[in-house]
Amino acid sequence: MTQTTALHQSHSAHLRDIFRIGVPLIGGHLAQFAIGLTDTIMIGWYGVEELAALVLGSSMFFLIFLVGSGFAWAVMPLVAAAHDAQTIRRVTRMGLWLSTLFGVLCIPIMWFASPLLQMMGQETALADDAQIYLRILGPAVLPALGVMVLKSYLAALERTAVIFWITILAAAVNAGMNYALIFGNWGAPELGIVGAAWASVSVQIVSLIGVVVYARLILPEHGLFARLWRPDFDVMGQVARLGVPIGLTNLSEAGLFAASAILMGWIGTVPLAAHGIVLQCATASFMVHLGLSNAATIRAGQAFGRNDREHLRRGAVMIIAASLTVGILTICVFLGLPEPLISLFLAEDEPNRQAILFLGTGLLAMAALFQLTDGAQVLALGLLRGIQDTTLPMVMAAISYWPIGLGSALLLGFTLDFGHLGVWAGLVLGLGCAAVSMMIRFWRRV
Repeated sequence: MTQTTALHQSHSAHLRDIFRIGVPLIGGHLAQFAIGLTDTIMIGWYGVEELAALVLGSSMFFLIFLVGSGFAWAVMPLVAAAHDAQTIRRVTRMGLWLSTLFGVLCIPIMWFASPLLQMMGQETALADDAQIYLRILGPAVLPALGVMVLKSYLAALERTAVIFWITILAAAVNAGMNYALIFGNWGAPELGIVGAAWASVSVQIVSLIGVVVYARLILPEHGLFARLWRPDFDVMGQVARLGVPIGLTNLSEAGLFAASAILMGWIGTVPLAAHGIVLQCATASFMVHLGLSNAATIRAGQAFGRNDREHLRRGAVMIIAASLTVGILTICVFLGLPEPLISLFLAEDEPNRQAILFLGTGLLAMAALFQLTDGAQVLALGLLRGIQDTTLPMVMAAISYWPIGLGSALLLGFTLDFGHLGVWAGLVLGLGCAAVSMMIRFWRRV
């Protein structure tokens, strides 16, 4: 491992190490985000109804994926704090075991998605299109979760550059296959939303091959795949104890955003399409904060493994400052360039273009409001995971996102009739409560 072990680093040294680890992770997250962004843009060019179906289908897939990713996130601090190859191997392998078991259990949910979406108030045609998308994409949750575990393993070892390059390759494959299969270019059949689904499946397979080959060739001393079939129940329990609360925390947050898509669907197809576009813009900035959060988990995990509280505190101060700077810059972009950003997702001859631009401009202003709180809450989660504190933060997240966040969205959006802006105001309140409570929790711990 190449962990930094110097004690009492200066603030500038902390910042250098944060960006050395964090910049490739940010790049990797942005490249991963580009995969979903490419789907959204190209389907948006294809048709607004298809875009609305993709927003619903991808929201369900992403929700399931994020819950299962809890075991991958647990691998990161455990490997970062480990001192020997055997522990690293055992933790990573049991992360793969738990992720695979979870994925197998969730595939039927996506296969029968239409009745579930209709129960949530979605139109039958929209729910059926989302189900078609998910029946193709659903099984890809297995390689997707495997990739997440191996990326966490590599990130904890500070092998972050390879994560970036593998994700860049996957994004390029996705863009090419989307262009061919959605529109029928290069002699391929025109498949629309079905083509987007097959493109996403190919991305997960390419990514899994990339991380497995790298781990086998470059890090053979860990022997990750030797006798992979053998369970290790002690370490499985350790990964599960950290991973289940992380997964449920992810469920609380992602569920809030998935629920917001459902609420937008109640308002109408055009507001749902505008919501999906603005959510993509907000997610792009979130990927930067998420990369910094991963770096915080790794650095905090290393300091936690050495019981070096001064190193932990000083590093936390610098990574919070970096996230704050990113949030302020993003606010300036969202408020200054709303129409150019939204126009990226719409064809010039789209009949609903002006309506989506109008609604999306207001939503981007709301998205600007929660940049600071969104960054703060994901950073606090990263720091808490680094010190292996996941259970109480799970409770804090659940209360903040659901009774406060979703409750406020329903109250403001429907009871008080603020519509789409009210729904997003609820998101702001939920994220703000999570940020404050979990930051207080972290600083009390250290």
